[in-house]
Amino acid sequence: MEGLKIGDRIYSSRLLIGSSGYPNFNVMLKAIEVSEANIVTVAVRRVKLNDLSGENLYSILKRKNYTILPNTAGCYTAKDAVLTAQLAREALETDLIKLEVIGDERTLFPDVEQLIPAASELVKDGFTVLPYCNDDPITCKKLEDIGCAVVMPLGAPIGSGAGIRNPYNIQIIRDIVKVPVIVDAGVGTASDATVAMELGCDGILLNTAVAKARDPVLMASAMQKAVESGREAFLSGRIPQKLYATASSPTEGLVT
Repeated sequence: MEGLKIGDRIYSSRLLIGSSGYPNFNVMLKAIEVSEANIVTVAVRRVKLNDLSGENLYSILKRKNYTILPNTAGCYTAKDAVLTAQLAREALETDLIKLEVIGDERTLFPDVEQLIPAASELVKDGFTVLPYCNDDPITCKKLEDIGCAVVMPLGAPIGSGAGIRNPYNIQIIRDIVKVPVIVDAGVGTASDATVAMELGCDGILLNTAVAKARDPVLMASAMQKAVESGREAFLSGRIPQKLYATASSPTEGLVT
């Protein structure tokens, strides 16, 4: 299959994976390897940027040739998100940023009023912005118009594992924006990832579904297969859904 284009880069995998919440460091590394993901997200505010020693998470991921996608998790204002992104670029020498501006501690839904100006400022500052947003077509279109490299609507609340709760909105988003659509948040198991890909999404970003699974490594393998199979199903074109049966065998030449 063709690769996933983000900005001026092309990645072979359509699965992006997070680095938080695993039972231990070794399980995390093995799960990421098995997932075949090229891009690994790391929360900037939850690790030490000033420690780039050989055993630092960033250094290990970079040594293994993963693309590090810093994110602004934990930011509640546009100002904090922009500052966090700028610190990440300086420390990690990357213009990639997963932009999160949270509006509520309980739901972790994005604050669109803060997200859009933050995205606009970062795009103008030369960042390749991947914004986490509501599954709202209008918001996604505005983010595209601003110049974001992708849009990343949630499938369900972060860490909920509830799956794709509003496939109709995801489908509309896919229809009205030209940049890649990556479902971010809510995927709980492999079938959720497949559903999103069958809707025409270009990729899946997940963390909790793998990190908190009973067997994270095995779940990472399942997610990798699910993303690929969902993409192939979308490209192949499913048959129309009908209320009544249609015989699969030809009716011509039947013995009477």
